Amino acid sequence: MTSDAPGSLPTVPGARSPRTFPGAAATGASAYPHLLSPLDLGPFTVPNRIVMGSMHTGLEDAAEDVPALAAFLGERARGGAGLLVTGGFSPNRTGRLTPHGAQATRALLGRHGEITDAVHDGGSRIVLQLLHAGRYSFHPLAASASSGRSPITPFRARRLTRPGIARTVRDYGRAAALARQAGYDGVEIMGSEGYLLNQFLAPRTNRRRDRYGRDAAARRAVPVAVARAVREALGPGLLLTYRISLLDLVTDGQSWEETLALAHDLEREGVDVLATGIGWHEARVPTIATSVPRAAFTDVTARLRAEVAVPVVASNRIHDPALAEEVLARGDADLVSMARPLLADPALPAKLAAGRAGEVVACIACNQACLDRVFAGRRASCVVNPRAGHETDGALALIPTTSLRRRRVAVVGAGPAGLEAAIAAARRGFVVTLFEAGPEIGGQFRYAARTPGKEDYAGAIASWRARLLAHGVGVRLRTRASADDVAAYDDVIVATGVVPRVVDGPGLDPDAERPAGSPAVVSYADLLEGRAEAGARVAVIGAGGIGVDVAEYLTAPRPPLSSDVEAWRARWGVDDPARVRGGIALAPAAAPAITSGREVHICQRKTTKIGAGLGRTTGWVHRAELRHAGVIEHRGVAYDRVDAEGLHLTQDGRDVVLDVDTVVVCAGQESVRDLADELAARAVDGGRGPRVHVIGGADVAAELDAERAIRQAVEVVAAL
Repeated sequence: MTSDAPGSLPTVPGARSPRTFPGAAATGASAYPHLLSPLDLGPFTVPNRIVMGSMHTGLEDAAEDVPALAAFLGERARGGAGLLVTGGFSPNRTGRLTPHGAQATRALLGRHGEITDAVHDGGSRIVLQLLHAGRYSFHPLAASASSGRSPITPFRARRLTRPGIARTVRDYGRAAALARQAGYDGVEIMGSEGYLLNQFLAPRTNRRRDRYGRDAAARRAVPVAVARAVREALGPGLLLTYRISLLDLVTDGQSWEETLALAHDLEREGVDVLATGIGWHEARVPTIATSVPRAAFTDVTARLRAEVAVPVVASNRIHDPALAEEVLARGDADLVSMARPLLADPALPAKLAAGRAGEVVACIACNQACLDRVFAGRRASCVVNPRAGHETDGALALIPTTSLRRRRVAVVGAGPAGLEAAIAAARRGFVVTLFEAGPEIGGQFRYAARTPGKEDYAGAIASWRARLLAHGVGVRLRTRASADDVAAYDDVIVATGVVPRVVDGPGLDPDAERPAGSPAVVSYADLLEGRAEAGARVAVIGAGGIGVDVAEYLTAPRPPLSSDVEAWRARWGVDDPARVRGGIALAPAAAPAITSGREVHICQRKTTKIGAGLGRTTGWVHRAELRHAGVIEHRGVAYDRVDAEGLHLTQDGRDVVLDVDTVVVCAGQESVRDLADELAARAVDGGRGPRVHVIGGADVAAELDAERAIRQAVEVVAAL
């Protein structure tokens, strides 16, 4: 049965059940029979269907980082991932992502035996990804199918000549031979995300009229030639995977017929596996942000799988093991790429196999410490796992205690910092008690989990809850710990977090008295906890991360688009690539409006764009959602007062009155340090007591930064 609704992708008539390739008998934990079953891939068998897809970590570029990269990949191998893919290495200087970016040179790959040994010792297989950036190269040597500049780079790419194309194809083969010599189990060719080979395939970027661009078959010539050269260089004993773009999500991208033709050509050239990619980097459609529905693109993956004979890897927004199992059980794919989830928890496969799925550290798809860092030229890590990318950092090593007397540790506050500190201390072998004044754990993550599109944060809280139990942490909820309560402990870790900041001005304090008929003034905490409600006309004070979340909370439809794939596709203009080239039907701004019916104003003192401090990979998504919902922006304002007329502002030297019935204050936070100050006062007075450590928002509340808070928690515990 197929669907003709706007923005929908047809389902597959008679979709096949998961294929079992020769020698691949189903084994593993009963809850994940498909995900944990082995599979024959070309020349070898992998123990499960979990692929750590390619991620650039910032450790690929320099030879001195090889030991750190080996430690990073080796830990994921020991954790049980069936197949690992490195970050992208260019076959030549022209294709580097940055001027000093990773390139598959003899000097660099000559040291990669340390990497491949670490992975093989861990029981996994690894392939080197070859990636030519094309017009995405961030340097003046950029070259592409046709001349031009991409919207995400400042450099204009030159048109590759025919001799230049021939050299590039040879460079791929040479790089593949170096990968073989380094001990890699094969090579992945990056042919999606809008990089060079994808640029040759799409009319958008290939305007040539020669044998490399005059028609669809000509546009396939370079990717096919590259696959042939790499296959010849690898020989029959190594794996060749190709990352193929199924939805370009840009105008004048590939048609579905062209994508299938490429897939069949690649099979004939000896490609063993087709890994799928969704969306070019310049596409104005989010593909991996937390607001994207889970497994939003697996139906198009299933369509490819129904047409080819080689295994197919599904990707994009499949970060929950139970969801990955569903994808495989439906027959949508043969393997699942779980890149960011393996950043969050390198032992994810092993935990599943041991029946400890609840203890998997949940990826929240925030991009804050991984992709946002990489785009800023920094080393990737993970908000919920600060050791990711820093496996050799001794300050994060949780070495079990050898003391005969087990240290007693009190952690006060069950937000992200406190939760991580409690678990880390228990892992070291200390006796840990966690105190929380409220009825639930989670802190600020509870508010995020109630924001439409951020439901994944609830998974992080569930994971913390399971790990507290597994590590034997004593949890005392509804207990506001005093100095007397913690006086007998050896160490007290104060993670009491923050409270919303109050804005100065008549009527702006939620607890202040206001004239009759004035708007209600509430804090974001009260709104998101359900202790307060918003009316039909709302002003949000503050346009940082929380202010933007609140504006989306107030305007998002119910149910949210993150749980409605068809409505989400209609919103972003995602269509069937068999009907529209690239699978993009219309610009997001022209998509039909789906709103709550509220009038919402968002206000900030700064003159910069709303949400300027949000991450590079997600900030534009939030701003697009606010524009789509009709949220009215007020920048460069001063907050004067609230009275019966509404919220009074000063903007551009003039008075502005917003006739609203609710004002939500999201103007920052202040540290809660009462306990820390009381313990410090006792120490000054000469009293003997525990060592005190202040972490997270209780330490610094200038910006809510879960990454800093969690890393600080682990560092403090590691140093006890």
